[in-house]
Amino acid sequence: MTVTPRNPYALKEVFLADALADDERLWVKSADDVAFRPLFLSASQGYWMTIARIRRSGVVSRHSHPQPVHGYTIKGRWRYLEHDWVAEAGSYIFEPPGDTHTLVVDAEGGEMMTLFQVHGSMIYVDAAGAVTGYDDVFTRIEQCRRHFEAVGLGASYVERFIR
Repeated sequence: MTVTPRNPYALKEVFLADALADDERLWVKSADDVAFRPLFLSASQGYWMTIARIRRSGVVSRHSHPQPVHGYTIKGRWRYLEHDWVAEAGSYIFEPPGDTHTLVVDAEGGEMMTLFQVHGSMIYVDAAGAVTGYDDVFTRIEQCRRHFEAVGLGASYVERFIR
């Protein structure tokens, strides 16, 4: 069997054997009982992949996306107020560009974990649709950098996820 050599211009792969890590230091807290586990932060193409973990019920955020989002529910259940479906373990969602929705985790679902691939940005809005903030791959990188420094892994720990 002939093995083709790795293209010297290709980005280095990211491999994580512990994507659902029990080590709390690897989960970046964004609010009480809300955290994300960075898997891939594409500074070169403007998207990120994380596992969102929510351990409380209630409204998490209202936001829109100017680019597509893909999600796969690993554990628990969640929904958007604006839609009539409930995402449960094993379900997949494609969120088209321009959709605005309010993420809710109901008490009976327990802890929720969902793998999200977010292209572009998340634009946070209030009930009237006014912009209250945003996240993109660069704000996520900085959140991770601050978090990893604070938990003793060092700010440079985030670099293993960046391509």
